[in-house]
Amino acid sequence: MQNLIGTTAGQIWQYLSRNNYTLTAQKFITTTRLKTALGVSDRILHLALGWLSRENKIEIEAAENTFRVSLK
Repeated sequence: MQNLIGTTAGQIWQYLSRNNYTLTAQKFITTTRLKTALGVSDRILHLALGWLSRENKIEIEAAENTFRVSLK
Protein backbone atom coordinates (compact mmCIF):
# COMPACT_ATOMS: atom_id res chain seq x y z
CA MET A 1 0.00 0.00 0.00
CA GLN A 2 2.79 2.44 0.87
CA ASN A 3 4.36 1.91 -2.57
CA LEU A 4 1.04 2.71 -4.27
CA ILE A 5 0.65 5.89 -2.22
CA GLY A 6 4.22 6.98 -2.98
CA THR A 7 3.82 6.23 -6.69
CA THR A 8 0.56 8.18 -6.79
CA ALA A 9 2.21 11.10 -4.98
CA GLY A 10 4.85 11.13 -7.72
CA GLN A 11 2.17 11.05 -10.43
CA ILE A 12 0.37 13.96 -8.78
CA TRP A 13 3.56 16.02 -8.54
CA GLN A 14 4.41 15.32 -12.19
CA TYR A 15 0.88 16.16 -13.36
CA LEU A 16 0.81 19.44 -11.43
CA SER A 17 4.26 20.40 -12.69
CA ARG A 18 3.59 19.43 -16.32
CA ASN A 19 0.35 21.45 -16.36
CA ASN A 20 1.79 24.43 -14.46
CA TYR A 21 -0.53 24.13 -11.44
CA THR A 22 1.71 26.25 -9.22
CA LEU A 23 1.34 29.00 -6.66
CA THR A 24 3.51 31.32 -8.72
CA ALA A 25 1.15 30.84 -11.70
CA GLN A 26 -1.81 31.16 -9.29
CA LYS A 27 -3.26 28.05 -10.94
CA PHE A 28 -5.07 25.34 -8.96
CA ILE A 29 -6.84 22.08 -9.83
CA THR A 30 -9.68 20.54 -7.85
CA THR A 31 -9.20 17.13 -6.30
CA THR A 32 -12.18 15.93 -8.35
CA ARG A 33 -10.51 16.86 -11.64
CA LEU A 34 -7.15 15.52 -10.45
CA LYS A 35 -8.70 12.18 -9.49
CA THR A 36 -10.28 11.90 -12.95
CA ALA A 37 -7.07 12.90 -14.73
CA LEU A 38 -5.02 10.28 -12.88
CA GLY A 39 -7.68 7.57 -12.72
CA VAL A 40 -7.19 6.84 -9.01
CA SER A 41 -9.62 6.30 -6.15
CA ASP A 42 -10.55 9.04 -3.67
CA ARG A 43 -8.80 7.14 -0.89
CA ILE A 44 -5.46 6.78 -2.69
CA LEU A 45 -5.62 10.36 -4.01
CA HIS A 46 -6.15 11.80 -0.53
CA LEU A 47 -3.46 9.63 1.04
CA ALA A 48 -1.00 10.73 -1.66
CA LEU A 49 -1.99 14.38 -1.20
CA GLY A 50 -1.33 13.98 2.52
CA TRP A 51 2.10 12.59 1.69
CA LEU A 52 2.91 15.59 -0.52
CA SER A 53 1.47 18.01 2.03
CA ARG A 54 3.62 16.52 4.79
CA GLU A 55 6.66 17.04 2.55
CA ASN A 56 5.52 20.67 2.09
CA LYS A 57 5.39 20.28 -1.71
CA ILE A 58 1.77 21.31 -2.30
CA GLU A 59 -0.72 23.94 -1.24
CA ILE A 60 -4.27 22.76 -0.46
CA GLU A 61 -7.25 25.10 -0.13
CA ALA A 62 -10.85 24.28 0.74
CA ALA A 63 -13.30 25.08 -2.06
CA GLU A 64 -17.05 24.42 -1.74
CA ASN A 65 -17.40 20.58 -1.78
CA THR A 66 -13.81 19.80 -2.77
CA PHE A 67 -10.24 21.02 -2.36
CA ARG A 68 -7.98 22.93 -4.72
CA VAL A 69 -4.35 21.87 -5.10
CA SER A 70 -1.19 23.43 -6.52
CA LEU A 71 2.56 23.00 -6.20
CA LYS A 72 4.46 25.30 -3.87
